[in-house]
Amino acid sequence: MNDRDEKRIVCYRCYVSGRVQGVFYRATTARRAIELGIRGWAKNLPDGRVEVLACGESEPVDTLREWLWIGPSQARVQKVDCESVDVDIPDGFSPKLS
Repeated sequence: MNDRDEKRIVCYRCYVSGRVQGVFYRATTARRAIELGIRGWAKNLPDGRVEVLACGESEPVDTLREWLWIGPSQARVQKVDCESVDVDIPDGFSPKLS
């Protein structure tokens, strides 16, 4: 991988399933994303999943995508589905309420 590949900006929308609501998953995801310099959000969905939009340089986004499988200690992640998306990149990262 060369420097240009590492600096490429990517956006992924991920759907995280399992015990991921009511266990600080959104807040912990936001904290991790901010540490990595990623912009986007995490929000609860009515079906019990958490939706995460992660935009930034490819290496930190990949790191967050791997971390989504772990989450906070109370979480029990069963599945993470991610797809590359073309979206307007938001400012910062926030744990949205809905």
